[in-house]
Amino acid sequence: MAVLAAGALLWGLSAGPASADNIRDGQWAIKKYDVANKVWPISQGDGVVVAVIDSGVEADHQDLAGQVLPGMDFSGEQGDGTVDKLGHGTGMASLIAGHGHGDQAGIIGLAPKAKILPVRIAISPSGDINGGQDRLPEALRFAVDHGAKVINMSFGGGADSAVRAAIKYAIDKDVVLVGGAGNLGNHNTPVNYPAAVPGVVAVAAVDQQGNIWEKSNRGPEITLAAPGVGIYSAGNKSESDYRAADGTSDATAYVSAIAALIRSKYPDLSAGQVINRMIKSAVAPPDGSKVPNNSYGYGIASPSKALAPNPAVDGGSKDNPLLGRVESQGGPDGGDGGASQSAAPGDGSGKGSGQQQAAPLKKEDGGGVSMAVYAVIGVVALLVIVGVVLVVRRSGGRGSGGPGAPGGSAGSGGPGGPVGYVPPGGQQQYQPYPQGPQGQQPPQYYQPEPPPPASENPYR
Repeated sequence: MAVLAAGALLWGLSAGPASADNIRDGQWAIKKYDVANKVWPISQGDGVVVAVIDSGVEADHQDLAGQVLPGMDFSGEQGDGTVDKLGHGTGMASLIAGHGHGDQAGIIGLAPKAKILPVRIAISPSGDINGGQDRLPEALRFAVDHGAKVINMSFGGGADSAVRAAIKYAIDKDVVLVGGAGNLGNHNTPVNYPAAVPGVVAVAAVDQQGNIWEKSNRGPEITLAAPGVGIYSAGNKSESDYRAADGTSDATAYVSAIAALIRSKYPDLSAGQVINRMIKSAVAPPDGSKVPNNSYGYGIASPSKALAPNPAVDGGSKDNPLLGRVESQGGPDGGDGGASQSAAPGDGSGKGSGQQQAAPLKKEDGGGVSMAVYAVIGVVALLVIVGVVLVVRRSGGRGSGGPGAPGGSAGSGGPGGPVGYVPPGGQQQYQPYPQGPQGQQPPQYYQPEPPPPASENPYR
C-alpha cells in the first residue's frame, strides 16, 4: 500500500525572482482572518509540534529557518526529513508555521511559533515507487511518538487496516489528525482517504469570497472548509523560492494551524475538544446553505472564533466527535475504503472505528435474486479483472489515465489511476494532490483586492 506516487504534480513553482513583499501582500487568507488583531494577540502556536507527513520540508528556507525540528525519512532514503525534492511539504509547513523574513516579507504561517516535525514519505512526480514499500503507518506512529499534537496529511490514497490502526493509535494518544478532501472536482467524487477515515478532520477548499472551490471533493465526511484558492507558500528550489497553488492541500494546512493555535492557548483540552471548538465556531457558508453539508462540512474554519472562550465545549466530552462518522465509501465492512481491507483497527471486528454496519439485504433490494445470477456476475467480473491485469502487464505497468487525476501508481502509470489502486503484486499508492495549472507562479506585481466590510467577510 503506500508509498506516495504523485502522478502528474502540477504544482505552481516560482521560476522568477518574485518579490517577497508581493508574496506577503498576496496572502489573502492572513488578511481576511485579520490575524494581527484577532488571532496572534491570543495565540501564535507556541509550544505545539505539528507533524507534516509529506515530501519533506526544506528547513533552510528563509521563511522556515529555526522552525523545523529533526524528523525522519521514510522514503527509502536516509535523512531526518529536511530534504524536499518536490516542494509540496515545504509549502504546507510554511502555511502552518512560516515566520517570514525582513520587514513584513515572505510567507507568514497562521501559527508562526509552532514547530514543524517533518516526516518524509516516498513521493515521485512520475508515479514511480520510491522506497518500494508503504511506510505511512510507521510515519504516523513516529509523529505521535515524537511529540506531534497535530498531524497534517495533505495527500490522498487508500486506508487499509495498517493505516487505520496507525490512525487509531494517534487518536488514542490525543492527537488531532487533519486530511485533505481531494482535488478531483465534481459532485460525484467522494472524499479521499485517509481524510475519510472516522476521526480525521476532512478539509475542503474555498476561495476569497468563501465559495467552495469547484475542484474540491465532496461528501458527508467533510468537516471544515478553509482557504485553498490562489495560495502562496514557500518552495524548495532555493532558500527564497515561492509557489502558488489551488487545492485542498493548502486548506488542510490552514486547519492544522488553527488546531495548533487552540492547543497552544488551551493545552488542557483534549484533541476531541479541539476539534469540537473548530466545528462549533465555523462560519456559515456565504450562500446560506444549511450545515453540515457535503461541500462545507460545518462551515469555514475561523481561528479567531475557535480561540474565543467556549465553556460549553471545553466542559463537554473529551472524545473525538468524528469517530462515529459514516464512511460514504463503505469502509472496512461495506466497501474497500480505498484499499483492500478485512477489519477495522482495534478488535478486528470492524466495530472499533465507528463505521455504520451494513444492513441485511432484503428481497425488495435484490435479496431474492438466484445464486445462478450471482455466479454469472462473478464469472464476468473475474474475466474483466484478468483482462485489465493483462493490459497493465503488456504496457509495462504504465496505464494511460487522464492527466491531473489523483491516484496514480507505479502500476497505473501515475495520473488517472483509481484512488487506492493496488497494482498486481504491487503496493498501494498515495499521492499529494496536484495543484494549480502547470507553471503557475506568484505574480511580480500583485495587487491585493480591497478587504470587504467586516459584515461581508466570510472568514470572521
